[in-house]
Amino acid sequence: MSSTLREASKDTLQAKDKTYHYYSLPLAAKSLGDIARLPKSLKVLLENLLRWQDGESVTDEDIQALAGWLKNAHADREIAWRPARVLMQDFTGVPAVVDLAAMREAVKRLGGDTSKVNPLSPVDLVIDHSVTVDHFGDDDAFEENVRLEMERNHERYMFLQGGKQAVRRVRVVPRG
Repeated sequence: MSSTLREASKDTLQAKDKTYHYYSLPLAAKSLGDIARLPKSLKVLLENLLRWQDGESVTDEDIQALAGWLKNAHADREIAWRPARVLMQDFTGVPAVVDLAAMREAVKRLGGDTSKVNPLSPVDLVIDHSVTVDHFGDDDAFEENVRLEMERNHERYMFLQGGKQAVRRVRVVPRG
């Protein structure tokens, strides 16, 4: 691959003997032209495109189309947004894990490699409490309510633990 806008905009930052890499919009502007007047929301998208440019899913042309938004008042192509991390509450995360399991089953049925079915971006799935107060006013009320929560939601918690172990880039943040 020839020199890309990604490579041209990559810069480093030193902090406490550690080097961090980032994608600089001022450096990108040297190749893209004046991007200073882009709305901040589009600058965030532009930095994201630079970060994930791979020549296939995000190309120089994709980046140039977004950078030219001021001139055209629109981009003539889809913007390939790719978050660095996805945070999900279990209400939405459980269906996502179910979908991943279904996709893995379909790949398995077709003789494919199920280990390739994973989210592109890391996912943090936060498990909510679903405590119903059944006991109160006793010294052991909290422990008894937690025990009942675990009993009532055991199947859901076990499913999510299994999903966490089977799928890469999914971290389940347990309740409590």
